[in-house]
Amino acid sequence: MKILFIADPLAGFKIKKDSTFAMMEAAAARQHAIYFCEARDIAIEGGRIQADVVSVSLTGKDGKDWFRASDGQRLPLNSFSAVVMRKDPPFDLEYLYATQLLTLAEAEGARVFNKGQALRDFNEKLAILNFAEFTAPTLVTSQPSRLLAFVRQHHDAILKPLDGMGGSSIFRARPDDPNLNVIIETLSEQGQRTIMAQRYIPEIRDGDKRILVIDGVPVDYCLARIPQGGDNRGNLAAGGRGEVRPLSARDREIAEGLAPELKRRGILLAGLDVIGNYLTEVNVTSPTCFREIMNHSDIDVAGLFIDALERAVTERR
Repeated sequence: MKILFIADPLAGFKIKKDSTFAMMEAAAARQHAIYFCEARDIAIEGGRIQADVVSVSLTGKDGKDWFRASDGQRLPLNSFSAVVMRKDPPFDLEYLYATQLLTLAEAEGARVFNKGQALRDFNEKLAILNFAEFTAPTLVTSQPSRLLAFVRQHHDAILKPLDGMGGSSIFRARPDDPNLNVIIETLSEQGQRTIMAQRYIPEIRDGDKRILVIDGVPVDYCLARIPQGGDNRGNLAAGGRGEVRPLSARDREIAEGLAPELKRRGILLAGLDVIGNYLTEVNVTSPTCFREIMNHSDIDVAGLFIDALERAVTERR
């Protein structure tokens, strides 16, 4: 296969933990050809969706010398066996435009994973509202008065923006916090920005679990990201400690409950965030934690993803 990865610049990859690199490595091991571009390299001209891409070979070295890239060439997206969208959030207007171009490319026959429409429809915070049976009490609003009432009703809540990643701008709020009004005003931009409030789940102390679902099948192990040093966030980017664990019965119930809808929407890979017994996010842009699970279990997560990619490409021919 010829696989095009759309991601952030290759020079910034931390290959010891980067899931996109793990995918590339697994693809290369099967003799698939690897290509790369950034989202900004995609364009439409003459009614065709094209991208300025480079062919990538892996050197087996660490550090910044882990890859070699060919001279660039301009190719239509439908000339690739698969196009894998792995650009990190934020989901800003440029990201939105990229998903729209990907949808146009699909109409030309390109095979895109995850689908552009799915990336647009499945905001990583709001997507949980499709699965209320698995979620803790949640409010989505821009109105400071409603946010304040929610915190007072539940006594302990998490407030967060809808477009963040890595634990950025997440606040824990209680009614007696003297800064509560400031937190709400700041996050909601004085009532001009929609945010999410969720009832605080104390089981966060045991970890914010990342459960990977590949082609509708949950990976048997998850990564529990455990807060450190009094922080309320388990995100690895916020200093959380990772611990690989087998899925609990409830973890599997949640993952299998979401799986049919994920498949229906064209989401080949999703990362579910689960705290205690509750689903808190559905990550579809560039789910991570492949390497951590692979390093501490006998599961070849990247291999499972390439298996799924090969099946998906074969089924759509």
